[in-house]
Amino acid sequence: MTALFLPLAIGPWQIVLIVVIVLLLFGGRKIPELMRGLGSGIKEFKEASKEDPSDDKKIEE
Repeated sequence: MTALFLPLAIGPWQIVLIVVIVLLLFGGRKIPELMRGLGSGIKEFKEASKEDPSDDKKIEE
C-alpha cells in the first residue's frame, strides 16, 4: 500500500526543481503578478464559501 503513495511524496529537491522550472517559464517579473492573481482567486473562493445559504433562497423567491 505504501508503494502506491511513494511517487506522490514531494521532497525538498522536487520543490526546488519545480521552483526553478517556474522561474524559467515565467521569469522573475511575472511571478508576483501570478501570485496576486492566485491570492485574489483564493480570497474570492473563501468569501463565496462563507456566504449564507439562506441568501440563495431569498434570491430565488
